[in-house]
Amino acid sequence: MIAQQIKSAIRDIPDFPKPGIIFKDITPILKDPQLCENIVEAFADQLKDTRIDAIAGIESRGFLFGLSLATKLGIPFVPVRKAGKLPFTIKQKAYKLEYGTATIELHTDAFEPGQHILIHDDLLATGGTALAASELIQEMGGVVAGFSFVVELGFLNGMERLTPVCNKVVVLAEY
Repeated sequence: MIAQQIKSAIRDIPDFPKPGIIFKDITPILKDPQLCENIVEAFADQLKDTRIDAIAGIESRGFLFGLSLATKLGIPFVPVRKAGKLPFTIKQKAYKLEYGTATIELHTDAFEPGQHILIHDDLLATGGTALAASELIQEMGGVVAGFSFVVELGFLNGMERLTPVCNKVVVLAEY
């Protein structure tokens, strides 16, 4: 049921950000408070038996439901930011994209070593950013508790890159 609600709300934008790409725009979901609440409830339900000490949301759309879920679960939210966005002492991780490289950062005091961290983003495509976040969290002494995504583009095989890190991957709607 939640998958159909999500798919009904998502808007396809052809040729964005470049020709041949069909962008899955989640912003129409944000106009529906009940659907947003249903999404958070669906994540909470599917993760209820998973130890999670904090949620790491990937910039920027991973902040949207990641913070709401962390609040619902009564646990901290940790922002995973693009390079140059965090003002305190940071740890960085550079990773490859299909068209170049990117760098993500976490504050060095974002969580305690040994804590179980759920990595959250709005969309799973190739899995590169989520994988880099998992590597950064592990380098900082965290344990990857799992991954959660509102949407997965299954044809890009991102799940295959994440399950070796942790087989707990929650996806609410798949294309």
